[in-house]
Amino acid sequence: MTQPATSDPAQADPAQAEQLAAEFIQDVKHLRHEIGKVIVGHDSIVEGVLSCLLAGGHGLLEGVPGLGKTMLVRTLAQALDLNFSRIQFTPDLMPADIIGTNILVEDSGGGKRFEFQRGPIFAHIVLADEINRATPKTQSALLEAMQEKSVTVSKTSYHLEPPFLVLATQNPLEMEGTYPLPEAQLDRFLLKLKVEFPGREEMHTILERTTSRQDPQAQPVVGRDRVLQMRDVVRQVPVAHKVQDFAIRILQATHPDRPDAPEMSRKFVRYGASPRGAQAMLLGAKILALLDGRFSASCDDIRKLVHPALRHRVILNFEGEAEGITTDIVLTEILERVPQEAP
Repeated sequence: MTQPATSDPAQADPAQAEQLAAEFIQDVKHLRHEIGKVIVGHDSIVEGVLSCLLAGGHGLLEGVPGLGKTMLVRTLAQALDLNFSRIQFTPDLMPADIIGTNILVEDSGGGKRFEFQRGPIFAHIVLADEINRATPKTQSALLEAMQEKSVTVSKTSYHLEPPFLVLATQNPLEMEGTYPLPEAQLDRFLLKLKVEFPGREEMHTILERTTSRQDPQAQPVVGRDRVLQMRDVVRQVPVAHKVQDFAIRILQATHPDRPDAPEMSRKFVRYGASPRGAQAMLLGAKILALLDGRFSASCDDIRKLVHPALRHRVILNFEGEAEGITTDIVLTEILERVPQEAP
């Protein structure tokens, strides 16, 4: 396991910055290697999930059943040696089933008292499986914990130990009996990642691993303390003003009421992305820069984050939905129209 440098990246000289980036790359490389022992392909999804972890945010995974989403999250927890919890969301799931509840217990002296029994939310990595199958009340309980990093029961708050990462999944096809997440709650997710069907060669490898006696397991390679240190390194990667301005102009281009909005935004978008979208782009860009051995984010890094950071934050109008327009199509148009240099 890499021994991290102890100097402050914000004040690091070029040699120290290079060392910090090298250590960061090495630890992420180890993580990817261990995850790759179990998970076939999905390189962009693995990178997105790691970005959520290292940026201190949460991720929403969208894909049909059977693509390995649950296995990916479980393998990540194994490689990090962190506590893992899986919550299967159903219409009858109650908030107390997630956060826990007070139960009446009897002590050794025969007296009775209330004791808080922690729910599955008290884990470092939480998989919220099929989050859109639970009622809005139950969804809100999870999303409140995501935002506040704590839960409150009977006026008592309980802190969730960092690192705390929620990875939620939803099925894009089967919508019967589901409760789609409201826009304000979708905004709580740092990135929305689309899990695609594997290719032919990847399918061969998957079948060989799952229909034989092979049982690969990920080994712990990065501990909790190192994850927190890596998060601190990410936060202190500098971003030039022009790079930040590029992210802001992309964000503004998603708002149809702005005079400089592209035609597709004005025609098909009802509401644009919130400032959280710009935060997600910048944090993700910092991580991409580190993975590339650089200690400063670039406009190209921002471009790579536009779709996962904004696709769930842009709300289409009725005309856009009727014509089969997707938010990815709108964002692609915005990337083509917004210049890298400010006019």
